[in-house]
Amino acid sequence: MNSLILSIGITVGALVVGSVLGYYARQTIARKQAGTIEAKLNKLITDAKTQAKETLLRGQEKYNKILEEIKEREKESQIHFTKTEERMERRERNLEQRVGEIEKQDFLLKTKVQKIRKIKDELEDLRQTQFKKLEEVAKLSQDQAREELLALAEKEHQDVLWERIVRLKREGEAELNKKAQEIIALAIQRYASSVASEITSTTVNLPSDELKGRIIGKEGRNIKVLERLTGVEILVDDTPGAVVVSAFDPVRRQIAKMTLDKLLLDGRIQPARIEETVEKAKEEIGRKIQEAGEAAVYDTGVAGLDPRLIKLLGRLRFRTSYGQNVLLHSLEVAHLAAAIAAELGADTVLTKKAGLLHDIGKAVDHEIQGSHVEIGRNILKKFNVDEKVITAMQAHHEEYPYETLESIIVQVADAISGARPGARKDTLEAYLKRLEELENIANSFAGVEKSYAIQAGREVRVFVKPEEIDDLGAYKLAKEIANKIHDDLKYPGEIKVNLIRETRVVEYAR
Repeated sequence: MNSLILSIGITVGALVVGSVLGYYARQTIARKQAGTIEAKLNKLITDAKTQAKETLLRGQEKYNKILEEIKEREKESQIHFTKTEERMERRERNLEQRVGEIEKQDFLLKTKVQKIRKIKDELEDLRQTQFKKLEEVAKLSQDQAREELLALAEKEHQDVLWERIVRLKREGEAELNKKAQEIIALAIQRYASSVASEITSTTVNLPSDELKGRIIGKEGRNIKVLERLTGVEILVDDTPGAVVVSAFDPVRRQIAKMTLDKLLLDGRIQPARIEETVEKAKEEIGRKIQEAGEAAVYDTGVAGLDPRLIKLLGRLRFRTSYGQNVLLHSLEVAHLAAAIAAELGADTVLTKKAGLLHDIGKAVDHEIQGSHVEIGRNILKKFNVDEKVITAMQAHHEEYPYETLESIIVQVADAISGARPGARKDTLEAYLKRLEELENIANSFAGVEKSYAIQAGREVRVFVKPEEIDDLGAYKLAKEIANKIHDDLKYPGEIKVNLIRETRVVEYAR
């Protein structure tokens, strides 16, 4: 029992001693660790203070540097401001000096003006006094004295004055005529194109005379079909290597010539092929008409025209007036008018356009009743052409008054172009007119499909609609046409009326 108590006592004592020793050991370790952290903290604080001092020093240096720069700039600004202020003061002193001089001069001028006005008033008073004295002496007023003096001078020098007036008038007219001749001569010289008159026949060259028989065909069927479709007369005579296409209409002649050229190149000459080739030739002529109009517009530099109007202009390529090609005539008028307008200071663009379009009515005057001038005016209005252009072109045949300088220039250019030697043939125009009238008479009857004047007007070939005119009616219609030609036309010799009634039936076997 005692040993147990002793063991417990020893154990308790050992525990107490161990606890005390452990406490002191921990305290020792804690003090050592605390000393180490404190040292580190002190070192960090010292480093931070050192860095703060260095940063503060650097900031102080930058501050001082910036402050010096600001003071330097302020000093420079102060110097610049002082100089500017000095310049402004000098300018102000100069201005004040100049204002003083101007005011002084103004005062002197006003003084002089007053003196001049005073002298002028004194002179006017003196003048009126002298006039009154003269009127009292002469017993005439100023106006009466002037009229009497003029009458006396006119009476004494009447012959001299009249002679001088006549001389001035004569010299003025001569000078104007000379100037006009110079302007016209210059315009003609600047545009000197060759004169080419249209004829009424076209020659088609053949590779061989054997082709003439193929052109005629069996019993003449080929040549009859070709003449019927194109409205021309084909002369197959003894001329070697050629046939002649005769017609007063240039379009018909060109279609027939193109058809023959294509047939000869192809080698197949028979009625069906002829009909097909004629249609192709008509289409090609349509394209050529469009190209001719576009070429004319390009050549003159006229812009802003409707494409349909350009195509109508191209139709003039196949229209003649007194043997003169109308499109070439229109081009010539446009260039001449522009040259004259440039010399006279008129509107060259407007004048050129009016000159180019002045005969546009001739493109359809065989289809529409009325003069080509009136037809042309309506066409240009339809395509919204400038009213100034219409005014300039409508007076070229004096159907309308001359309203502008450009209208006179267009008329002069038209006269120059038509008056050139060899440009026109009056007899040819009369001949073509007679052929047109011959066709118009035949076409005026009901049942007539188309008609062509051939043989230089000695024959009219009339094609009728077979469903409207029977055989008996054909004899009657031919007689009526012949009688109307006899009553309405004046012609030498006789005119043959060749009426053709043809029935064609086509059917297909399937």
